Amino acid sequence: MSTSYTLLTFIIISLIVFLYLSWVFVSNEIANKEKKQETEKRRDFLFTSSYALGAVAVGVAVWPLIDQMNPDASIKALAITEVDISNIGLGKTITVVWRGKPVFIRRRTQEEINEAQNVKLEELKDPQKDQDRVKKSEWLVMLGVCTHLGCVPLGNKGEFNGWFCPCHGSHYDTSGRIRKGPAPTNLEIPKYEFVDNNTIKIG
Repeated sequence: MSTSYTLLTFIIISLIVFLYLSWVFVSNEIANKEKKQETEKRRDFLFTSSYALGAVAVGVAVWPLIDQMNPDASIKALAITEVDISNIGLGKTITVVWRGKPVFIRRRTQEEINEAQNVKLEELKDPQKDQDRVKKSEWLVMLGVCTHLGCVPLGNKGEFNGWFCPCHGSHYDTSGRIRKGPAPTNLEIPKYEFVDNNTIKIG
């Protein structure tokens, strides 16, 4: 908000300076012209002033509408979530909320990693390599929202040792990929990064 109003203030000041310089210029010109020319210059100056003031008025009126479209600080803060993962043990999952949606963060065992990496792509409804879904093989970060109708899948369930959606029976593997059921695509991977070895920033 402060940046927006600073910019608005700068625009208004710039227009005021422009008006003053225009007035000085026209005043010098009309001093050297005859009365008829003087009248024309004054008229031109009035037109210029009217246009400039009109532009300021439009800017003042429209700016609040434009500015309110920018997310405020609280909304921007919600767009990013930092998570401490230092206490997550092997084979454990935590659920955090990001933008109103659950996010699963799982620290996978080597057995789970091997199982996910050994799947043949032709066996998958939505083919994706496990390596393309993770930044570090041990950590799987994904939205906990079934891609069928938006239910929340249950962990350590289903026929593929991953997640199972109780609403309509979609089965996901240890990489969060759809293996059986009506869900059309894999569980979504949000934008995230490792801040350090103990912290993940989502968003």
